[in-house]
Amino acid sequence: MSTIALIVAAGRGTRLGSDVPKQYLLLGGKPVLRHAVEAFLGHEAVSALRVVIHQGDRGRHDAALAGLDVLPPVGGGASRQDSVRRGLESLAESPPKRVLIHDAARPFVGHELISRTLAALDRHAGAIPALPVADSLKRVADGVIADHLARDALWRAQTPQAFRYPEILAAHRACPDAGVGDDAQVAARAGLAVAVVAGAEENFKLTEAADLARAERWLTRALPEVVVGNGFDVHRFTAGDHVMLCGIAVPHSAGLEGHSDADVGLHALTDAILGALGDGDIGQHFPPGDARWRDADSTRFLRHACDLVAARGGRIAHLDLTLILERPRIGPHREAMRRRIAEIVGLELERVSIKATTTERLGFLGRGEGIAAQATATVRLPA
Repeated sequence: MSTIALIVAAGRGTRLGSDVPKQYLLLGGKPVLRHAVEAFLGHEAVSALRVVIHQGDRGRHDAALAGLDVLPPVGGGASRQDSVRRGLESLAESPPKRVLIHDAARPFVGHELISRTLAALDRHAGAIPALPVADSLKRVADGVIADHLARDALWRAQTPQAFRYPEILAAHRACPDAGVGDDAQVAARAGLAVAVVAGAEENFKLTEAADLARAERWLTRALPEVVVGNGFDVHRFTAGDHVMLCGIAVPHSAGLEGHSDADVGLHALTDAILGALGDGDIGQHFPPGDARWRDADSTRFLRHACDLVAARGGRIAHLDLTLILERPRIGPHREAMRRRIAEIVGLELERVSIKATTTERLGFLGRGEGIAAQATATVRLPA
């Protein structure tokens, strides 16, 4: 393999203030790590990719990268430098010619940046993207300015940092774990010349909560077209001891009649997303006469609609669902339903709304003969 991307994702990201490591937080409906990995897998020069993870994060890694063609992850160490060294060592049995070392917390790495970083290896042992420092620099002591520093020739380093594999492996083996800042510093200690290529402002690193908000704004700017779809579904009661609503089995004195599991909430949401895309309705994608969908789990229908959004390069921004029924009571199950939908769609919980209402005992719903659902999906697409 000529070029392997090594994504460093073993850190805990404590400064972000989340119980979940930042590389696994959702950003635009996808884990931060998946954004970074997909950028490299989509680049024609990258032969394979491996993630260096915290020893206890294998489950999170596998869930975040489900369906992607990546090498098995390798466990990291106590420091970033140790994690990179372990990642490099894991490639030694079938060594690549070049390696790209990238921080998982930089989700917006672009193909052009990857290309120009790799191109510099034709003339140098290593290369990094960086941006010149534009602000005035001050050295501060005890809260006051102690010195004014010249910003000429100062650059802000980014990743991916590209190296010829044998040289950077040898450099890491020779460098004690002395708290170096990045792999370019390890290379410099080994006497390797490391070139600088133009970085990108959007290739920023997620460190604090404000960075995550900035990343959401960046995604929104990249998807300027807002489309809205509506969905409606209804199912009558039949014999049973529970109803499926929004992916949750709710105990009840009856079930819902339908070809699939008759989850009226998920059906309405699926139709709303399909409507936003102008892509027909649930019956066209999953014909009720097709035996494959008999008693099917309706989460499959909703995930299919989400996959269609992703295939268009879009993201679901918000889902709003109203359940119309006399019984059973929704209040005790509302939060579980919201969490389940957020999980299925890959959406932040605050972007899922579920309400319940009645028809004041009017009509077939008022007589308690079934349940209806109405949904609205807001989707952002590339212009």
